Amino acid sequence: MTELEVIHQTRYRYPAPVSLAHHLAHLQPLQDADQRLAEFTLRIDPPPSALVESLDRRGNVCRTFSVLGAHDSLSVKARSRVQLRPRFAALAPAASPPWETVAERLRYVARADFEPAVEFTMPSPYVARLQALRSVAVPSFPAGRPLALAALDLMQRIHRDFAYVGQSTTVDTPLAQVLAQRSGVCQDFAHLMSGALRMLGLPARYVSGYLLTRPPGRQTDLIGADASHAWVQVWCPDTPGMPADGWLDLDPTNDMVPDTGHVRLAVGRDYGDVTPLRGVIRGGGRHTLAVEVHTRVLS
Repeated sequence: MTELEVIHQTRYRYPAPVSLAHHLAHLQPLQDADQRLAEFTLRIDPPPSALVESLDRRGNVCRTFSVLGAHDSLSVKARSRVQLRPRFAALAPAASPPWETVAERLRYVARADFEPAVEFTMPSPYVARLQALRSVAVPSFPAGRPLALAALDLMQRIHRDFAYVGQSTTVDTPLAQVLAQRSGVCQDFAHLMSGALRMLGLPARYVSGYLLTRPPGRQTDLIGADASHAWVQVWCPDTPGMPADGWLDLDPTNDMVPDTGHVRLAVGRDYGDVTPLRGVIRGGGRHTLAVEVHTRVLS
């Protein structure tokens, strides 16, 4: 087991006072058999007048808070202590079912049982249906290929064919532009891989989280460390060595199956579902934003 500490601090500064602010935060890591949250603290300055914690329908912890009264800055600092076990140490990709079998299982049939994973075969606000995405996916998915093997190959091809260029895109950069310029950041690659899988009728989830800068056993730093990170989960049911929920994590930015250096924060259709911190304010003018993330091994 690996124990990590993650500190995520967000600071807003406003040129004019903000009189009212409402925010939504996804800053508490997920919990399951392989990721245990040992400690979590959240400090907000100025202190909120109201703070409500809830679970969304995908199991993500959400916090909404309001700050009343004039303020010219806002600081939100989350500290997490997370214990991690390898989730995919026994993964047998070649033993997963053919990808067409999984896609067929999710097609609509009147009065058939509903499979929740079908939600993640659909387009979403940041992941449109584009024929160019199908073209990205098809070379990795010949007829009869085991789904996990095909998804691993797609991850490797995206890593090889698209360049990581920091600040080359924004959260609003459309996928069509990422495809045209053949570059982007981790968020773009997660959207790109999700869209390619969905064009074949396969479920793909967007994962927000954190990276350990240099996990044990690696000689180089991971791309996207020391910041919020994003990767993909593809639904691979009936695959030996998989968690019970059937979701396989794949990080196209680093061409790897996440191990104990990845902390899962929240899952959704795309970035918009799991934005770490967003909100609406009254006043303030054009603000500046600074985000710092630090991840270290505790044991």
